[in-house]
Amino acid sequence: MANNQNDNLMTFGEHLEVFRRMLFRIIAITICLTVVIFCLKDTTFHLLLAPCDNHFVTFHLLEEVFERLEIDFRFEPYSIRLINTELSSQFMTHVSTSVYLALLLTSPYIVIELYRYIAPALYVDERRYSVLLAIAIYLLFILGVLMSYFVLFPFALHFLGTYQVAASVVNQINLDSYISTFVTLTLMMGLVFQLPILSFFLAKMGILEAKFMKQYRRHAFVLISIVAAVITPPDLFTCIMVQLPMYGLYEVSIFVVGKVSQG
Repeated sequence: MANNQNDNLMTFGEHLEVFRRMLFRIIAITICLTVVIFCLKDTTFHLLLAPCDNHFVTFHLLEEVFERLEIDFRFEPYSIRLINTELSSQFMTHVSTSVYLALLLTSPYIVIELYRYIAPALYVDERRYSVLLAIAIYLLFILGVLMSYFVLFPFALHFLGTYQVAASVVNQINLDSYISTFVTLTLMMGLVFQLPILSFFLAKMGILEAKFMKQYRRHAFVLISIVAAVITPPDLFTCIMVQLPMYGLYEVSIFVVGKVSQG
C-alpha cells in the first residue's frame, strides 16, 4: 500500500513541469484574448470612455429613479474631453489596456488552473470548500470591479473632471491619467471586496473572532475611513462612496467569522 502511495507522489521536477505547463496555458490564453481585445478597439474604448459625459447609464438610471419619486433632479450636461501629449502614448495605452482587460477576463480560468494545481494536495473536505472559496473570490472581485465602473469612477470623474477654481481655468485631462486612475480604482475595489475572504482565512487560523470584530466596530470604522481616503481621489464624496460598501463588507466579515467559529 505504501509503495502504491509513493508511486503516485510526484517529484519536485514533475511539479515544476506541471506548473510550467499551467503557466504556459494561462499566458497563451491571455495573449490570444489580448489580441482580440486589441482588435476590438472601438468597442473597448467606447465602454472605457462611457463615463466621460452625463449620458452614462448610472446617471440615466438615477434620473429615472428621482423622476419616479417625483423629485425634480437632472445631472447638468457635461462632456470631458481627453487629450494626448506624447507621440506613442495612445498606442501604448491601447496595448496596456488590452492586457489589463485580458487579465480581468481570464481571471476565472486562472483561478480554475490554480485550483487544479493545488487540488491533489488537499483533503476531500478541503477540496469541497476550496471550490466554493474560489468562486467567492472571483465573484467578490467582479462585484468590486462593477462597483468601480458603474458607481465609484463615474462620480469621481464627474466631480474632479468638472471642478474649477475659476471659469478661466480649463481642465485638460490626459488619456494616461484617465486610464491609470480607472485601472487603479478598479483594482483597488476588486481587492477591497476580498475582505470577507481574508477574514475567513484569519478565522480558520484562529487569529480572528466575531466577538473581537463586534467589540472594535468603531475602531474598524475609523480604519476603513482612513483606507478609503488613501485609495480614492481626494474628494469627500468619492471617499464616502467607498467607505460605505467597505463597512458593509466588514459586517459581512463578522457574519462569516461567526459561521467559521460555529462550524
